[in-house]
Amino acid sequence: DWDDIPPSSALEEISEEEAVQIIAEPLLPLQSSTLRDYVDHSETLAKLVHLGVDLSQVEKRQKAGQLLLTLDFEKDIRKILLFLKDVGIEDNQLGPFLTKNPYILAEDLEALETRVAYLKSKKFGKAEIAQMVSRAPYLLLFSVERLDNRLGFFKNELGLSVKKTKDLVIRLPRLLTGKLEPVKENLQVCQIELGFQPNEIQQIVFRTPKILTASKKRLKQTFDYLHNIMGIPHHMLTRFPQVFNSKLLRIKERHMFLMFLGRAQYDPAQPSYISLDQLVSLPDEVFCTEIAKASMQDFEKFLKTL
Repeated sequence: DWDDIPPSSALEEISEEEAVQIIAEPLLPLQSSTLRDYVDHSETLAKLVHLGVDLSQVEKRQKAGQLLLTLDFEKDIRKILLFLKDVGIEDNQLGPFLTKNPYILAEDLEALETRVAYLKSKKFGKAEIAQMVSRAPYLLLFSVERLDNRLGFFKNELGLSVKKTKDLVIRLPRLLTGKLEPVKENLQVCQIELGFQPNEIQQIVFRTPKILTASKKRLKQTFDYLHNIMGIPHHMLTRFPQVFNSKLLRIKERHMFLMFLGRAQYDPAQPSYISLDQLVSLPDEVFCTEIAKASMQDFEKFLKTL
């Protein structure tokens, strides 16, 4: 997954360059092959298991296994758990959170607090920070400089206001932790290959942040079909960018069915206009009866002819 980027070493702050995808290496051979075998001898591991940490997942993460074996629950871990609860991670979420990001247990508490203070200074509310941290578990491993650079990047690159930049990363916090390359490439694709204007890209991204991390190939294929086959102009795609999140097959099947029925009308000036939203987001039943004015049987029969 493009957004899961563990730090290069659990014990150091991670820089922009180091934040490249790290392939999880197998654990250094310990005397035993699994962390599970240590639970009986390690109070720390036993307590983490009790919290709901999944050790079989943790040991797939680079150096995470050795890290946990070096930590003391009372001395090292308790304060981080209290910190996470204070940030707003619920008790029943602590285990799953640490399974995804065991490295936070070795972070310096003051550094973590500074990062949260930074987000508060940027007017992120407590609930928003809690939501961001739980949805992007690596968020707090990144230095204030990096978080600041990231927010600046999205604000400047997209020409968003401070408030809209905030809204964007609250909705997709992994924009702060993932790699920037794919994001830059997608912005290029939208502008150069798909021909959207900067203000259109701004609206598209703000309405559908996932576009920034979507597969380039899928973006191009979907655009090609909507624009070149269905004849949808750029300004309409800008109004309904969620269409890019839909499966292309679904768009094709429904469009062809409407064509077959003589109902494929996507021009808002026409009385029989069908919006892209109606085209892609309605369940099959509703799409058939309300939009295609046909039965599910008709639709299923038609699909068999394709």
